[in-house]
Amino acid sequence: MTKKAMDLEIAMTPRITLIAAALAFAAPAFAAPVVGQPAPDFSVTDASGKTQSLAAYKGRTVVLEWNNPECPFVGKHYGAKNMQAQQAEAASEGVVWLTVNSGASGKQGHLDGAAANAYVAKVGGKEAAYLIDGDGKVGHAYDAKTTPHMYVIDKDGVLRYMGGIDSIASTDKEDIPKATQYVRQALAEIKDGKAVSVPTSEPYGCSVKYGS
Repeated sequence: MTKKAMDLEIAMTPRITLIAAALAFAAPAFAAPVVGQPAPDFSVTDASGKTQSLAAYKGRTVVLEWNNPECPFVGKHYGAKNMQAQQAEAASEGVVWLTVNSGASGKQGHLDGAAANAYVAKVGGKEAAYLIDGDGKVGHAYDAKTTPHMYVIDKDGVLRYMGGIDSIASTDKEDIPKATQYVRQALAEIKDGKAVSVPTSEPYGCSVKYGS
C-alpha cells in the first residue's frame, strides 16, 4: 500500500466508524424476550382509556394474549369458547389476563377502543383488559409474531412461557380437545410451584399486522 493510500484509509476510518454507529443507532433493535429472564415492561392504553403496565401487576401472574379479531386461528379459539374459558379460569385464580392488539391503523384486525369493547362484549371475553398497541411497541418488545401468541409471566415478573396456546396448529375447533393446552398447563405448574414443563413452543396463527 502506498503512503497516499494509507493516509486516505486512516482518514476515512473515523468517518466510516461514525457512519456505522449512526446507522446502528437509527435502526430499531428489538431483542426477543427470554424465558427465565424478566419480561419487558410496557405502558399502553387499554380499550377503556386506562393506562396499563406490567409493573402495575407485580406480585401477580400475568398472561399476555395477542389478538386479531379477523384471524381464523383466533376465531377457532373464540368460536369454541376455549379462549374465554381459559381467561375465566385464570381470573378465578387471581391471574391477570391481558389481550393485546398490535394491528396498525388500516391493517387487518386493528381496533380502536370503542370497537375493541364491542368485540369483547360480542365474544364474551373474560380478560382483565384489552390493550390497544397500534404503534406495535408492546408487540415488538415481546417479539410477538402471530395471533394468537401467548406469554405467561410469574408474580416476580419473570417470563415463564411463550408460544402457542396449544399443541395443534390448525383452524379446526375439533382439534382443541385433542391438543395440549400449553397456557393452562403452565399456569397450573406455576401455581403448584413447579418448573414449567414446556416453557416454549412454536406459535401459530396469522402474522401480527404491524405498521412497521
